[in-house]
Amino acid sequence: MLSNSIYEFLLELRENNNRDWFHANKKKYDKAKKDFELFVELSIEQIKVIDPDLSGLNAKDCIFRIFRDVRFSENKQPYKTHFGAFLSKNGRKSKYGGYYIHIEPEGSFLGGGCYMPAPNVLKAIREEIFHNPLEFKEIITNKEFSSHFPEMYGEKLKTAPRGYPKDFEYIDLLNFKNYAVGKMVPDRIVLSEQFSDEILECFASLRTLNAYLNEILADL
Repeated sequence: MLSNSIYEFLLELRENNNRDWFHANKKKYDKAKKDFELFVELSIEQIKVIDPDLSGLNAKDCIFRIFRDVRFSENKQPYKTHFGAFLSKNGRKSKYGGYYIHIEPEGSFLGGGCYMPAPNVLKAIREEIFHNPLEFKEIITNKEFSSHFPEMYGEKLKTAPRGYPKDFEYIDLLNFKNYAVGKMVPDRIVLSEQFSDEILECFASLRTLNAYLNEILADL
C-alpha cells in the first residue's frame, strides 16, 4: 500500500508552499520521499513481469524532483504538490514510451506513452501511423485498452500536420501532440490495497501501446 505519510505531507505542503515551511519540515519530506521511492521500487518489480524493458531500472532514475523551475512561470510556488515517476527504459528522461505514476491528493492518476515528445520523436511516430494507420487504431480501440484509456491525452492540432494531406482518411490519428494516455484514480483506491492491482491492470493494457511506440523509436 501507498504510505499515508505521502498524502499527509502533500496536503500540508499545498497549504504551506514556501521555503521556510519546507526547510522546517524537511524530516516530513524525507520520510514521504523515502516512502514514495519504496513504492516505486515495488511497482517496478510488479510491472517488469509484463514489460521486461524495466528490468534493471531503479526508483531514483524514475522519480521527478519536487522542486519547481519558476524562472519562466507565473506560478512562483517553489515546490510541486505531487510526487511523480516515469517508469521507462533509461528512466524519467527516456525518449521511450513508459508508465507514469502521479500521486496527488484528489488528483492522482496513472498514465504513460510518449508525453511531450521531442520533434524527431513525434515525426517518427506520425510517419509510422501514416503508412500503417490500422495497426495503431487497433491498439487504441482495443476493448481492454479503451476501458482504462478511452481517449488520448492532451490537445490535438486543428488541421493536418505539416507535410501530410488534409484528406488522409485517418488524419485524426496524426493530429495528436502527445501519444500518451492517463486515467484518474480516486483517493479511496490510491490509499487502499487495491491500488497495486489497479496499477497492474492499467499498465498491462498500456503495454501494447508502449511496445508499438518503442519499436518505432528504437533506431532514433
